[in-house]
Amino acid sequence: MHVLVTGGAGFIGSNLVDRLLAEGHSVDVIDDLSSGKLANLAEARSGEGHDFSFHQIDICDPAVVELIERRSPEVICHLAAQIDVRVSVSDPVLDARMNILGTLNILEGARRADSRKVTFASSGGTIYGVVDAEDLPIRESQPLAPVSPYGVSKMSAAAYMHAYRELHDLEYTALALANVYGPRQDPHGEAGVVAIFAGRLLAGEGCTIFGDGEQTRDYVYVDDVVDAFVRACDKGGGLTCNIGTGVETSVNGLYAAMSLNAGVDAPAQYAPARAGELDRSALDASRAGIHLGWEPFTDLATGTGAVIDWFRDNS
Repeated sequence: MHVLVTGGAGFIGSNLVDRLLAEGHSVDVIDDLSSGKLANLAEARSGEGHDFSFHQIDICDPAVVELIERRSPEVICHLAAQIDVRVSVSDPVLDARMNILGTLNILEGARRADSRKVTFASSGGTIYGVVDAEDLPIRESQPLAPVSPYGVSKMSAAAYMHAYRELHDLEYTALALANVYGPRQDPHGEAGVVAIFAGRLLAGEGCTIFGDGEQTRDYVYVDDVVDAFVRACDKGGGLTCNIGTGVETSVNGLYAAMSLNAGVDAPAQYAPARAGELDRSALDASRAGIHLGWEPFTDLATGTGAVIDWFRDNS
């Protein structure tokens, strides 16, 4: 296939690019490098047996529509986004511009290029909002009730994809991702607690837990997520599929496991909880199993150990 990956210099996107190239696909990447790094694409850009092109452009730039039309990809994997819940709360207009208007540019480009499909990185942690304990892990039948502008923008983008499917016969699959972690995740940003903990633990710096630490998340390893995107290029048309493990892990439990793995015997520091964050989250990925043939294959101990090893090797 000829696949275009938006946000392809980012954490998940670059891992996806490597997988697609390894399987012999032709790959274009669109990334404005506001958070992505060319270093993440070092192997892809080496040119050794790869059909790869990189385009530095903002998805909010109208010129991206013409670029997509000119490159004419068969499938677009759309991962470029504003991903921080706290930023969406403090600047909802910025969040909507990137995640809704930017997505519309991608859809218009796909329509004009006569692309077959768009696979979209949605957010399983935010589109469903606050759910009752008996509804965990969350199924896709759960009503959408986001409590952050980020969740609203992801929900809206998927709704536009449904409209384009009905109006223009542009197929899509939305992958509602749990908390993704793995090598190449930025340890210096606000998103990605596994990377933040790994970076600070190995640097001998204190780690901060916001709230009481008993809030839970569903942590899914990046290689597993990449596998879901590759499968969704050909399967799951018209569906939103949860991509997670179904397992709740508290932040306190995560810190204890990672500090032990890193050989650090120091308690975490605590700070007030942050606005817009959920108390509990876990996703039921049964639909992905049925329609994509997908299931997670990396347990948390193995995955966090790989992250710590990667940071040791790349620090």
